[in-house]
Amino acid sequence: MTKLFFPALMMCLAAASVAAQDARYPNDRYPSDDNTHYGWADVLRVDPVYGVSRTEVPRQECYDQQVVRREPGSGSAAGTILGAVVGGVLGNTVGKGDGRRAATVAGAVVGGAVGNGVSRSGGGEYESTETRCRQVAAVSEQRRIMGYDVEYRYRGEVYVSRLNYDPGERLRVRVSVAPAD
Repeated sequence: MTKLFFPALMMCLAAASVAAQDARYPNDRYPSDDNTHYGWADVLRVDPVYGVSRTEVPRQECYDQQVVRREPGSGSAAGTILGAVVGGVLGNTVGKGDGRRAATVAGAVVGGAVGNGVSRSGGGEYESTETRCRQVAAVSEQRRIMGYDVEYRYRGEVYVSRLNYDPGERLRVRVSVAPAD
């Protein structure tokens, strides 16, 4: 029994080794075919293939612009009072007696109204600088590796393929044999 156990154990270990190798490189991407097998090729050269990637990046662009501003007056009480005093003084110089009093009151009222109007409209104009901003789209270009041109040798023949990764020194290849028509 021991004589049969040892060779059977060796065959199971060999089968497990083959299954482990197949688990590293699953074949489910390709249909099962008796005329297909896998091997290893020596990599002779790897050349990166570059491409330009463009992306739009929004950014804010700001600039200073001169503006003219008109500031309305505030209608201060000082303007009204000053206008009433001046109007009252001027009204007092006109007429005699009760007419003088009436002219003083009328001058004060009219002077106050005029003084208030002058203080409201007397804000004036001035120039200032205002910062204005707007959104613009800037295009950013980056040079990056898009793939690799790989030259490799399998059983004395040299082949070239474009891959999306750098395979290193050795490359696993799928070999399929079919009759030529």
